[in-house]
Amino acid sequence: MLKHPVRVFGHRGAKGYLAENTLESIEKALSFQVDGIEIDVHVCATGELVVFHDFTLDRMTNGVGEVGKHSLEELKKLRVNGGFQIPTLEDVLKRINKECIINIELKGKNTASRTSEIVEAYIRNHGWTYKDFIISSFQQVELEKTFQINKNIPLAVLTKASVAEAITFAKTIKSKIIHPNFALLSTDNVKFAQSQGYQINAWTVNDADTISRMKTYGVDGIISDVPDKI
Repeated sequence: MLKHPVRVFGHRGAKGYLAENTLESIEKALSFQVDGIEIDVHVCATGELVVFHDFTLDRMTNGVGEVGKHSLEELKKLRVNGGFQIPTLEDVLKRINKECIINIELKGKNTASRTSEIVEAYIRNHGWTYKDFIISSFQQVELEKTFQINKNIPLAVLTKASVAEAITFAKTIKSKIIHPNFALLSTDNVKFAQSQGYQINAWTVNDADTISRMKTYGVDGIISDVPDKI
């Protein structure tokens, strides 16, 4: 059941308030009664899925180098923005505990298989349903792999290039969700996409004018660093 007229997603938790993709940021987003939380995943060197945006550690942590070349033990010793820990996908799922939708963006390579396994395990063993998940990515190969593994998982095509091109690709994986950068949108292309059966969730929408414009266009959802402002 939606909590808002326009579906509200917290971007990387509540990135505007606390360090992105941390449990603390996710906790903050949940306190805003969001409809969904968007996070990013990479496979680390020991095979676990870790929740982190960048391919390298340098910007956000006291570590250096590629996320995928570090073990989970090594990653857990690092600190994000000086005080927070890098969580695993399962850490995040345990905290959200079906309070809202989780949008898992497949950021790193080879994330489709392990993500699909975890989604299926949480549906089978923890009372989640497919409606509790969205798997999104810019990487078409990862979305195609997810579709091949499990055609029941809801998929979303991320785009910063073209809504029309995203729809063309979405048809090949039976996706009904498009996540366009807000700058691509107009009343006309939002209505056209919706007339073809697609949900449009715009990202990353933070300022009051853009929030208002997206609502005027009639988007289905807004992904924001400041979800309490939507």
